[in-house]
Amino acid sequence: MGVGVVGELLHLAGGVLRSPFKRPRPEAEFPRARLVLDGVRVDQGRLVAYERVCGFPTGSADGALPVTYPHVLGFPLAMRLMSHADFPLPLLGLVHTSIGITRYTSLPASGEYELAVHIEGLAPHRRGTEATVVTGMRAGGEVVWESRSTYLARHRTDGAAEPPEERPAPLPVVDSWRLAGDVGRRYGAASGDRNPIHLYPLTARLFGFRRAIAHGMWTVARCLAAGGSAGVRVRARFLAPVLLPGTVTYGADGSGRFELRGDGGRLHLVGEVS
Repeated sequence: MGVGVVGELLHLAGGVLRSPFKRPRPEAEFPRARLVLDGVRVDQGRLVAYERVCGFPTGSADGALPVTYPHVLGFPLAMRLMSHADFPLPLLGLVHTSIGITRYTSLPASGEYELAVHIEGLAPHRRGTEATVVTGMRAGGEVVWESRSTYLARHRTDGAAEPPEERPAPLPVVDSWRLAGDVGRRYGAASGDRNPIHLYPLTARLFGFRRAIAHGMWTVARCLAAGGSAGVRVRARFLAPVLLPGTVTYGADGSGRFELRGDGGRLHLVGEVS
């Protein structure tokens, strides 16, 4: 196990241990630091593993990164910010609720990049407090890729309960996927996101899940791999966990909208590519 992996695990452990003492609220102060990592080059072996587990073709003809892959590169920096003692939301139980990605130009897998991550702010949510984390990637001094992710800490709120969100009618079913129980472990090895809720039934049950659940970013990447990821903007919302093993249906309407549904038509993910 490399020094970098050990360091990230220590940051994660610290964030988990501090979680019970956090008091999340929208008006809380949060770290204003902007973490920057220079000279980032893609590990080709990990990239191939990522492409395989997500369904992207390996060694694409244009040699470009999948549109979701910079999230993997920036994830350790994001985790370092969210596990910091000054971050007001508890890392334990934090839920990734949405992501928006903009790709400004092609991203050569052989390129050298600068990554930067910062927390944009906190906002009230009907179920608690949401943090927005911004990840940017530069090449030659120019922004080439950017994402905004929201993470929800659930807690009691003083506001009036909002009515249930209206769910859209199902999109045309394109395919059905049987998901193996090891998808979370395979994606975790390729991405570096080894959150225990994704790995084994036992570790997932410690956090209230009946079985391991798929990474939200894996579900987005899998949909984009199935539908083609030529778009420059991706928006997705994570609505319900995908239990592993399991079966889901991938739907798309040809206009850029896509979704994942499970048993009984339960909606797990909605998204759009433009």
